[in-house]
Amino acid sequence: MKRYDLIVIGAGPAGLSAAVEAAKRGLEAAVFDENDKPGGQLFKQIHKFFGSKEHKAKIRGYNIGKELLRNADELGVKIILNAEVVGLYPFKEVVVNIDKKVLHYRADTIVASTGASEKMITFPGWTLPGVIGAGAAQTMMNIHGVKPGEKILMLGSGNVGLVVTYQLLQAGIEVAAVVDASPQIGGYGVHAAKVARTKVPFYTSHTIVRAQGEKSVESAVIAEVDENWNIIEGTEQSFNVDTICLSVGLSPMSKLFSMAGCELEEVPAKGGMVPVCDKYGETSVSGIYAAGDVSGIEEASSAMIEGRIAGTAAAHKLGYIGEKEFLAEVKLQRESLESLRQGMFAPENKGKVFTETEEGYQISGSLLEKGYIDCKEIDEYPGVKSKEGIHPVIECTQNIPCNPCQDSCPNDCIVVGEITSLPEYKRSEECSGCGLCVASCPGQAVFLINNDIENNYSYITIPYEFSPLPSDGDLGTALDRSGKELCEAEIVEVKSIKAFDNTHLLTMKVPLEYSKEARFFKAKEE
Repeated sequence: MKRYDLIVIGAGPAGLSAAVEAAKRGLEAAVFDENDKPGGQLFKQIHKFFGSKEHKAKIRGYNIGKELLRNADELGVKIILNAEVVGLYPFKEVVVNIDKKVLHYRADTIVASTGASEKMITFPGWTLPGVIGAGAAQTMMNIHGVKPGEKILMLGSGNVGLVVTYQLLQAGIEVAAVVDASPQIGGYGVHAAKVARTKVPFYTSHTIVRAQGEKSVESAVIAEVDENWNIIEGTEQSFNVDTICLSVGLSPMSKLFSMAGCELEEVPAKGGMVPVCDKYGETSVSGIYAAGDVSGIEEASSAMIEGRIAGTAAAHKLGYIGEKEFLAEVKLQRESLESLRQGMFAPENKGKVFTETEEGYQISGSLLEKGYIDCKEIDEYPGVKSKEGIHPVIECTQNIPCNPCQDSCPNDCIVVGEITSLPEYKRSEECSGCGLCVASCPGQAVFLINNDIENNYSYITIPYEFSPLPSDGDLGTALDRSGKELCEAEIVEVKSIKAFDNTHLLTMKVPLEYSKEARFFKAKEE
């Protein structure tokens, strides 16, 4: 029976981070994963991460995955794929199914980072082919390069639903609508806003009634719900779609912990049944740790930090690092983790309704209900200030832990302060128009405005992550924040450089009266 210092179950962001951190300290580590490729959710995440530089902010998930795998390889971590862990026991033995053979391994410490599974809801027609989880759609697109459908209805407006909706659009798939039974959008407003300006409508206080079709989904019927979640008669609407994506939450996959005799508890705020852990991720069974979504549903950046803490704790438990180094490292990681758990989207605020930001600005009701900020509301925020010459307009209006716009500006024009503070444009500083703030923003909420180049026209630089990429001189239509067509627009410049990491910058020329409204470019159809 092969024995390791550390066995990690799951090669996702938490598991790989734990293995890398432990291997840095000299532990012999092995990682088992049931999939044929390592990386877990990271290689599905083509969007940029939020947070700060230490959280890998403005780096795309798949690039973070590549870095973790490179580090693991350099440190000699053994990653065993197509290896399904079917047993975990208190004496730290794991039973693994590899090539239809049941093999036994032992370790001195275990980190189980088994992640989470998608929740499902039932409704008439839910078993029809074409009803899938949003995560499954993401896997099909970003791992296998397969379109999950041609026209899709998204059910759920949390961050997963919003991110996958945008990625469906990037894959050339039409999204009929985003539907949520809650009266307000559940995910980040900036995620909703970049979907809304592509003309995808939001239906809050609505739910799916049924899926229709003979052999597969052909249409979906939704209806409005009242404050008690009851369907309001006479409000049904039908959409001709071939796919219904469900993004209605995640459940921690904690069964292995139960098998190992670890104490579990039901915590709705964490997604369901999770192992009871101390601040180092250690469960009630000595030497068995939990990290990532299995210990509570959060973002991948949080999962990586939890993995690093667990890997460091394993190294300390086995005597590879001393008490002083261990406590100092964990203190740094805990501070980093807590900074991500701030703001109105912090775990303890799940389900709460905020009407004001931390600074006292009114939260846009239009943003919460429809996904976009009304033009009359936008001027209230500190990142939106008119000025002569080129200048950034920062339409970030919620307290989200994120500051790449500040870090990327070479002239210190943008100030965030605390990581959850609303970005503020410093009018006393000169903007060079480099576009780094536009390209670095994970929420695509920064734009450059220049009203001084040509009389009666405004030049607006926007982030763009769609194909095909327009060219200089192309004509099209400028859309506002709601996706409404405003006016003809001409592309006057396209910037695509390595520092932008595949976020292209389009500068479009529009009539001056639309400078505060034009936020997206729609190319002319051939």
